[in-house]
Amino acid sequence: MMQLYIANKNYSSWSMRPWLVLKAFELAFEEIQLNFPCERGEGDFKQRVLEINPNGKVPALLDRGRLVWDSLAICEYLAEQYPEQALWPRDAQQRAWARSISAEMHSGFTDLRSLCGMNIRANLAEVGAKLWQEHAGLRQDVARIEQIWATRPTVGGFLCGEFSIADAFYAPVVTRFMTYALPVSAESQQYMQLVMQHPAMQAWMQAALQEPMWVNYLEPYQSQV
Repeated sequence: MMQLYIANKNYSSWSMRPWLVLKAFELAFEEIQLNFPCERGEGDFKQRVLEINPNGKVPALLDRGRLVWDSLAICEYLAEQYPEQALWPRDAQQRAWARSISAEMHSGFTDLRSLCGMNIRANLAEVGAKLWQEHAGLRQDVARIEQIWATRPTVGGFLCGEFSIADAFYAPVVTRFMTYALPVSAESQQYMQLVMQHPAMQAWMQAALQEPMWVNYLEPYQSQV
């Protein structure tokens, strides 16, 4: 059975992406969670990850002796191993678009990433309003994401009609938009609700909300009570 190494569900957007793909397409795997330390550099997190993955990061997938790391590489590997599942759209034009927007998410939107880290448990609406006013780059990132979402085939559907790797790549963005209450259109909110209602997303969210771990360096806007 495949083994997927991930970090905390509350914070780790990169872990979320391949986990959602595995879960959504009902691919059998064992989840192994390695939690971030409370303070940066403490504990044995890095050492434990290095024992599995030489770049010292999660997610990482082990499958029959093969190691695959990086969320996009993992998803590409899964699509190759399970072609009958259509993890990418079957239509060539849709598949090219899905790959492009996933790669764009993988390498871009730096203002959104740096200012609005994934934190599913938090309610940071006031922080989000302040960030929105102060950072033009954040507003530009959100505008581009909304532009991508607006090109989906139907307003009430996923990015390529059916759930695919592309939706898994934008799922952490959905949680960020909600955590920070960033202002988006009604159509974007409709897409966000669709993603949130997916059973795989529901499973991840419920687990994230139940995690007791508090990671100080991933909580720049609030203190532990």
